[in-house]
Parts: sequence; structure tokens; C-alpha cells
Amino acid sequence: MPVHFQDYYELLGLKRDASEKEIKSAYRRLARKWHPDLRPEDEKEEAAKQFKRVNEAYEVLKDPEKRARYDRLGKDWEHGQDFQPPPDMEGFHFHDTGGDFEGGFSDFFEMLFGGGRGRTGTMGRDFHAAGGFQAATVRGPDGESEIELTLEEAYRGTSRLLRVASGSICPDCGGLGRSGRDFCPRCGGTGEIAKEKTLEVTIPAGVKEGSRIRLKGQGGEGLGGGPPGDLYLKVRLLPHRHFHLKDRDIESEVRLRPEQAALGDRVTVLTLDGPVEVTVPPGSGCGRKLRLKGKGFPVPGGGRGHQYVQVLIDIPSPLSEEERELYRQLQELRKGRERK
Repeated sequence: MPVHFQDYYELLGLKRDASEKEIKSAYRRLARKWHPDLRPEDEKEEAAKQFKRVNEAYEVLKDPEKRARYDRLGKDWEHGQDFQPPPDMEGFHFHDTGGDFEGGFSDFFEMLFGGGRGRTGTMGRDFHAAGGFQAATVRGPDGESEIELTLEEAYRGTSRLLRVASGSICPDCGGLGRSGRDFCPRCGGTGEIAKEKTLEVTIPAGVKEGSRIRLKGQGGEGLGGGPPGDLYLKVRLLPHRHFHLKDRDIESEVRLRPEQAALGDRVTVLTLDGPVEVTVPPGSGCGRKLRLKGKGFPVPGGGRGHQYVQVLIDIPSPLSEEERELYRQLQELRKGRERK
């Protein structure tokens, strides 16, 4: 039984080790590209064929069991006449070109998985052996925006009212981008019109630079009654004059006078929870780090990081004559010890 091989990875523009996220992203992009409802009348037939191919590829690659069965063919299909199918596929012959997309799923799909025709395809599209092409639903595209937070907001969590731009299906052309033979005058042929909306966003405590906050259903509108996409807010932390975030730990500095560093002292140190009193051990040299346990950022699942306070030695200025004399005496004592 001659069956045309379908290269599902090539159809979606993917490598064979593509991740689940890459497969889903490629599908959504191509489903919107080839959706017949977004094509002019003279391109609908070809778009429908491409849309079926894309849906079939996604139907296989999104399912771990189907994908594993498909991957068993490996690269041997390229051998054409010499291809030796696995034991449970005896009696089938493969070609490396062709279509077999008369109506629903291809013969290749049915050979591998059975029962392809007459089933409901991905995202609500029905493929029938008679070749009918029914209205489809396609999920709306995801959007991404950026939100700037202070370190204090990221540390404690907060809420914000945000105005975000989004696209909605043009009500005049229904997302087709055309009015008769011309471009839709309202959306300019894009099928979408820009709009702004205000969202109240809850920022969880402990978000970091590059964290993504998902706002479900706040992305672009779907087609054919499909669900909207999601909106992802990418976190950008503003610089802080006192603190630096490193993973879940906070780094800061404390300036000590020479006698404080030499003899030890109790000093005030700033934290994101407010000032705290810290004991400086005697002999704390420049660069030493004092750990404040549990004063860092929240850790997923519970707990917190730490705060590390680096010691800096600060010479008072200006010095009084009495202070200069004392420093001279210290200098002579040090020189005497070194000579001994």
C-alpha cells in the first residue's frame, strides 16, 4: 500500500528535538497564518490544505505517544523504495513526497494511528472524508508587555493598575482584513483594531528580574469564537541606591570608622524590612561580609534568602588635631611592633 510520508517537523518548521513549548508556539503561529477565514477568496482553498497539514502535524507532535511512534520511523523514510518499516507496519510503502490530504487526516496519519478521518481535529476543526471544511476556532495570540518595579515592590508584592495595548478582531470585516475586493477601511487590512484596556494586576512577593507574570485571557482575541490568548508581563527591576539582588540574596554595604572595625561595635544596617542593629566583630577588615540570616528575597515554596553586608572602612574627614595625634601614636606603635 503506497503511502506518502509526512514530515511533521518540517511542516511546523521545527527540529526533531523541539520542546513542547516550541511545538505549541509554532502551531499557533502557522494556524493563524493559514486560517482560511483570514485569506482572500482566491486563496482559501490552498490555505485550507495548508491548515489541515499544520493541524495534522500538531495532532501528532503534541501527543507524547503519537510523537514517539512517529519518531520510530527515524530518517529511514528518506530511502524511499528501500525503506524497511517497523514490524508492526509491514505492508506499507513510503514515498518522501506527495500529499494525501484529500479531505481529513492523511493516509499516512491513518496508517500510523488509525481512524483519522471523521474525527475532530485540533482546536475544534472537523475534518471529514467528504472533504468538507467547517468553521474553525483558533485561540488568540499571546501578548507580552513590560512592568517596572522597585526592589521594595518586588520584595513585598503589590498591586498595580496598568493600561495595556491589545488588538481586537475588527467588527467590520470579522478579522478578514478585506471588504469586498478592497482592504477593510477600518482596520487597514490587518484584521485587528488597536485598543487600550486598564487591568488591575497583583504582583506576588519575590518576583525577580525577568520573571513573567501570566494574565490569563488578557491577550489577543481568538478567531471563530476561540478563546483569547494570555498576556505575559515581564518584570524589570529598577536600580536601588542601597541594595543589589543576587539570586535570592541581597547585597549591601556598611561603612565603619577604623576604631569600629578594629574594636568591634553595634551599628545600624538598612534592610528591606527597615533598619536593624548588627554586631560587628572585632578585627573586621575591609571586604568582610556580615550575614543577616533570612533578610533576603522570598524563596518559592517558603523561606527567604539572606542579606550580606560588606564592610567598608571610612576615614573621618576632616580630622581634628587631637585625632591626628592619636593616629600618629598608633602609627608609631605599629612601627615599633614591626621592628620587633
